[in-house]
Amino acid sequence: MTELLTACALVLVLEGLMPFISPTRWREAFSRILTMSDGQIRFIGLVSIASGTLGLLWLR
Repeated sequence: MTELLTACALVLVLEGLMPFISPTRWREAFSRILTMSDGQIRFIGLVSIASGTLGLLWLR
């Protein structure tokens, strides 16, 4: 359970870096995401899941 909470905390840190470092670029990126179709967003999500899974397998 500790590992899961640590992973969630790390995700929050990583997600907060972009708006903290460059709020203007983050806003522009978010605006572009809003114009994407559901299929495009799902594909990005799938690639993220696959990359994260492969990264975890590689690290373990």
